[in-house]
Amino acid sequence: MTVVRISDDAAALACGANAVAAAFAKAGCTIERVSSWGMHWLEPLAEIDGPNGRMGFGPLTPDDVASVLAGTSGKAIGTIAEHPFIARQQRFTFARAGKTRPLSLEDYAATGGWAGLKRARELGPEATIAEVTQSGLRGRGGAGFPAGIKWTTVAKAAGPVKYIVCNADEGDSATFADRMVMEGDPFMLIEGMAIAGHAVGACKGYIYVRSEYPHAIAKLNAAIALAVPHIAPFEVEVRVGAGAYVCGEETSLLNSLEGKRGEVRAKPPLPALEGLFGKPTVVNNVLTLAAVPWIMANGGAAYAEVGFGRSRGTMPIQLAGNVKHGGLFEVGFGVTLGELVNEIGGGTASGRPVRAVQVGGPLGAYHPPADFHLPFDYEAFAAADGLIGHAGLTVFDETADMSAQARFAMSFCAAESCGKCTPCRIGSTRGVELIDRIRARTGRQADKVETLPQMHNARKAPRTLGDEIELLEDLCETMKFGSLCALGGFTPYPVLSALKHWPEDFGMPAPSQEAAE
Repeated sequence: MTVVRISDDAAALACGANAVAAAFAKAGCTIERVSSWGMHWLEPLAEIDGPNGRMGFGPLTPDDVASVLAGTSGKAIGTIAEHPFIARQQRFTFARAGKTRPLSLEDYAATGGWAGLKRARELGPEATIAEVTQSGLRGRGGAGFPAGIKWTTVAKAAGPVKYIVCNADEGDSATFADRMVMEGDPFMLIEGMAIAGHAVGACKGYIYVRSEYPHAIAKLNAAIALAVPHIAPFEVEVRVGAGAYVCGEETSLLNSLEGKRGEVRAKPPLPALEGLFGKPTVVNNVLTLAAVPWIMANGGAAYAEVGFGRSRGTMPIQLAGNVKHGGLFEVGFGVTLGELVNEIGGGTASGRPVRAVQVGGPLGAYHPPADFHLPFDYEAFAAADGLIGHAGLTVFDETADMSAQARFAMSFCAAESCGKCTPCRIGSTRGVELIDRIRARTGRQADKVETLPQMHNARKAPRTLGDEIELLEDLCETMKFGSLCALGGFTPYPVLSALKHWPEDFGMPAPSQEAAE
């Protein structure tokens, strides 16, 4: 009987994978629901056993099933593992993607599952932390803070009760790697949390998942129940967030976990010393914890051999927006932005020239093609007034209005602000108003100063467009350095980058070719 493997990943389901699977089953095939390969532009993607081995077909509809089984389909893509999109990757975190059934303990063990936890228990807590430190693993949620340092701080903190918290509140646009881990390889995340708990002396872990991920929540709960014999005495519990973007910030997340309003805490104290319920807490992103089993199974040195500069190991990069080959591409740090967009992503889906690429989610900077030489690396992007964040890339073609994109950043911040600090709460609202005036090409009327005689001569004339631009830049500086957390602090990145590279969209003269170069 023909075996057909089709993903039950949320993206595949949204593209009609269930209907395609049902059509294959109706034709007498045996169906295996597996994790996603991450080639989202080909979903629903089926892998089918045939005389020449396993072959991939996609994107499929139920009407394609007959021709696929007859060997006459024009949607064959060959052996999936040999496809250029997959073959070029360095898959550590997503080594099982597309190959295993998400809730099969047999599949997980057969592909190296639990080896990292076993070795960690053999080495002991201190040696486990030493391996993670040697690997150079940095927080994959965007901050890029060394995981080994955070674990060491929690391990040395006083107190018998400590926690591991997995930040799965993936809310950035163009990001889906966390979801793919939770839906496609949940045991790996659970194993990573158990290793972290063993290393720092924590017996309980929480996975904070946004409510918009129902498939991930169901997979995690089922996987936790199956994994109990392997991770005991460590315990894992799933907590569902209400969808507040600010709860992706670690202290706001901890407040939400405690049943409080999702509001940012002032630091210090750091969560590593006073975190969940006031206890020392490791707060790591999904991809950070998911990288740990590979590190422990293969050694920190092997992980550190891959990468660029201070950015070691691999990064699951997510390609989205107006891009031909949208999906997940895991590779060592150092690949250039141009390679990701043009070679791997295939350029724009519309066929028009690329105008901008936003890197790092809705609060990431917009980069023009002139930045395509940048290596994907924390420090390289920081030096270019950008950030890699959660490694989500959103591609825009030449039709994009960058002043509208700048306005979106301010309006997004205004909607998602927790309201605790003035620069974020008020600054974002004033930012929307200011960009609206700039886009309308109308200067602000003179401030009313009748109640302030000493300022009677100040700002009598309406503001010019240049004045408004200057005010916007001042506002961004205040938000960047005065906000309590990264929500307000990073909002200026997309605004200032749009203003810098595409001033013509704000009514200002376009930069000369010499200045652009």
